[in-house]
Amino acid sequence: MKLLADAAFRVAQAMYHIAGVLLILMMLIVLADVVSRSVFGFTRGSVDFTFLGGIELVNFTLLFTILFTLPYAVSKGQVIVDLFTNNLSERVKGVLAGIYTLGFGLLGIGMTTRFVEAAQRVALTGESTQDLLIPLTYIYGATAFATGVLAVRGVLVAVQQISESVRAS
Repeated sequence: MKLLADAAFRVAQAMYHIAGVLLILMMLIVLADVVSRSVFGFTRGSVDFTFLGGIELVNFTLLFTILFTLPYAVSKGQVIVDLFTNNLSERVKGVLAGIYTLGFGLLGIGMTTRFVEAAQRVALTGESTQDLLIPLTYIYGATAFATGVLAVRGVLVAVQQISESVRAS
């Protein structure tokens, strides 16, 4: 179990670093798109180095930035409202945190299932993105991978949180 948790953490950490690179890329894509459109406007169309697919690139980098961040962040704690948990013991608080984190794992399982189904469906039809013509199978496959890692990390972190809380008492 410890080996699986460590492997899942390493994968989530690598995805987290990739998400940081994607965030920078997204910023650069937006900057390039704005500059190219501004130059096009200022020159009344005589200088045109605008590019197709800027919106798609930003959409997909945002999608993967979020999805690649979630598996790492699931173990970093959640917002807790002290008003509801103030009078609870540390054991109960730990178990509640584990149950809450398990919800992320279950969400990841549900999302992974749906994205795998979607990837299989678009593989049969050959659908692609509108501007860049990227096969949607790749997009849904990468999304299914990211949500699958979220599912594994969510369940493993929840089990760890609950077991540590029960052992501590």
